[in-house]
Amino acid sequence: MTVNLQSRASPAQRSLWSVFLPLLPFMLSVFDGFLAMGMALPVLPRHVHDVLGQGTVMVGVVMGCQYASSLFGRMWAGELSDARGPRRAALAGLVAACAVGILYLASVPFAVSSPSLSLGLLMAGRLLTGITESFLITGTMAWALARVGTMHAGKVFGWIGVALFGGLAVGAPIGTALNAQFGFGGVACAVLATGMVGVVGTSFMAGAPASIHARLPFFDVLNALKLPGLGLTLCCVGYAMINTFAVLLFVQRGWDGGALALTSMGAGFIAARLLVGHLPDLVGGARVALYCVLAEAIGLALIWAAPHPALAWLGAALTGGGYGIGFQGFGVEAVKRSPPQSRGAAMGAYVLFQDITMGIAPPLNGALARVAGLEAVFLGGAVGALGSAAVAWIILRQRR
Repeated sequence: MTVNLQSRASPAQRSLWSVFLPLLPFMLSVFDGFLAMGMALPVLPRHVHDVLGQGTVMVGVVMGCQYASSLFGRMWAGELSDARGPRRAALAGLVAACAVGILYLASVPFAVSSPSLSLGLLMAGRLLTGITESFLITGTMAWALARVGTMHAGKVFGWIGVALFGGLAVGAPIGTALNAQFGFGGVACAVLATGMVGVVGTSFMAGAPASIHARLPFFDVLNALKLPGLGLTLCCVGYAMINTFAVLLFVQRGWDGGALALTSMGAGFIAARLLVGHLPDLVGGARVALYCVLAEAIGLALIWAAPHPALAWLGAALTGGGYGIGFQGFGVEAVKRSPPQSRGAAMGAYVLFQDITMGIAPPLNGALARVAGLEAVFLGGAVGALGSAAVAWIILRQRR
């Protein structure tokens, strides 16, 4: 008689909650960092467009330049995490978040007198935001994997992602309210204060030792992860489009609640992680990713065709859920392909594929929006999600 060992997974393997408490400190650090970043997300596109007088292409450049710096930040963060320990990398990311707040605050006096200088300071802040995100996520994921083990890799991606999108979802309405009450300067002060809280809290957490084994070169690790990385690249297009253009789409259609599209995406992400976040560890990352990125494609198509804001919010929630589990599923496949002594580099290399999309997609789709309208960028995101499903199917075919 044949015994299916997967069907007899232990309760610890089945339950997403089995590693919640060990991962809680890492989640709090990530929540704090992304709360700081999330407060600026719904405000920056309109600030650049309405206050500084820039077009949709420049809005895309400002929002996307974060991911240009992330291309280098991932390499530095992975090397620092493996050589000096992941705690140091995570703290460096939170210190960078404080510097982002300082740059945003410095841009405020020049918004009217020298819009070009103000824009330059904002772009510097966005570039430093890429360093913040790179070091914080790479450090905390490698740190968490060292704490709970790779058999819980899917749960690490799951809970860290819940904290990430929790920070973005909470930060978006807070940033909108602060901007309405105090202007962009109030948002900048809040970013700085939140980053400082994160630095203090994370400094009290016990570190993990650096690897004592010879590490693979970063680009060798990157090459090993190319297939799950491609799947991540394609499923990130829709996420990038909502972050960059959802608020402007709502304004164009005469709808209120553009920031709620970001909140809906975060809520969908969190709900999906809580409901099915255990499945990639249990039944396989690629299998779960295949179905979830198809749900993401449906969500983006809803935003494209929505006649009412409620349907656009629903589409954003579906996009967040599909993208969230897709990221987690392809991440499990990436961990399987990474050597233990280069785990920090592997976490940096994997998320680097997302950065490629987040850096290239906003300006390219800004140009598309100028030609075909803002709705077209969400249809393009749906096509990207279908491509991601094709990559998941290829991984499954290879395994068979």
